[in-house]
Amino acid sequence: MTSSAPDTVLPDTVRSDAVAPDTVLEVRDLKVHFPVMAGAVLRKQVGSVKAVDGVSFTVKRGETLGLVGESGCGKSTTGLAVLKMIDITAGQVVFEGEDITGHDRNRMRPIRRRMQMVYQDPFGSLNPRMKVSEIVGEPLEVHGLAGDRTAWRKRVADLLDMVGLLPDMADRYPHEFSGGQRQRIGIARALALEPSLIICDEPVSALDVSIQAQVVNLFQELQERLGLTYIFIAHDLAVVRHISHRIAVMYLGRIVEIAARGELYARPLHPYTQALLAAIPIPDPEIEAGRPQQIITGEVPSAMRPPPGCRFHTRCPQAMETCKSVDPPLRTLGDGRAVACHLYD
Repeated sequence: MTSSAPDTVLPDTVRSDAVAPDTVLEVRDLKVHFPVMAGAVLRKQVGSVKAVDGVSFTVKRGETLGLVGESGCGKSTTGLAVLKMIDITAGQVVFEGEDITGHDRNRMRPIRRRMQMVYQDPFGSLNPRMKVSEIVGEPLEVHGLAGDRTAWRKRVADLLDMVGLLPDMADRYPHEFSGGQRQRIGIARALALEPSLIICDEPVSALDVSIQAQVVNLFQELQERLGLTYIFIAHDLAVVRHISHRIAVMYLGRIVEIAARGELYARPLHPYTQALLAAIPIPDPEIEAGRPQQIITGEVPSAMRPPPGCRFHTRCPQAMETCKSVDPPLRTLGDGRAVACHLYD
């Protein structure tokens, strides 16, 4: 495989916190609750899993919003809800000025051309019975943009070249490629319809570290070349740091902090964010041995029965009495960041 992507992740200085002023996506108080049913014959709902429970954020054109948190915090569910791939319980999703919350499948069809997704599993997301040309070119056929066969094959070849794959790879099957190459195929498929928003659901977590760097750099190059907007979902804060302009930290279905990348890593405010950043190893034994340990104790509470008050108070080393009963709202602070914590009341 030939690729112009370098073998190492680009330095922080490559990412600019300055983004275009127009908003591509606005999510308002989004909730996704999954019913819990009981009964072998007469089934009834006995509760609900509050996977996403009141999430709000905006994404500007040309920006990358990183969405991070522990497994099960609701990151991927948020991405699927934005794309209307699962039912929304409450809240609003406004895409390019249009409220798509109540759109049915037919009304979503033209909008899906402008919203695409890159999945976590680079093999499971590709049909093993289809050639690469068919996988990448299928969206063009579905949306009536294929043209004649010559134009279709040229477009597929251009897309493969764009992601660092050779045009003659178009006639191969997914099993003939490495994990990194398969993820590039998934990216090419997402680019086929020239979307304005791509949701990347942990797109490098299944790849080797060296390949992760190449794919992250590819995302950055494509964004700069095509003006793409990303929501980059991940649990690895080291990866998110290199690609994001702003970062939203989720815990148990809620966003607890949003800030520009530089601000978040230099001065995390929420105790959960502080603990996540403290868990990132430093590749210097002396510095690593000398920094204080900040370990989160206890288990993540059930999303079916989240604790009252602040959802993090059962594990927070700085919890106060008010944290046990009063749920802190996500407050916008003077420097443009937002945090949901009583320490900043």
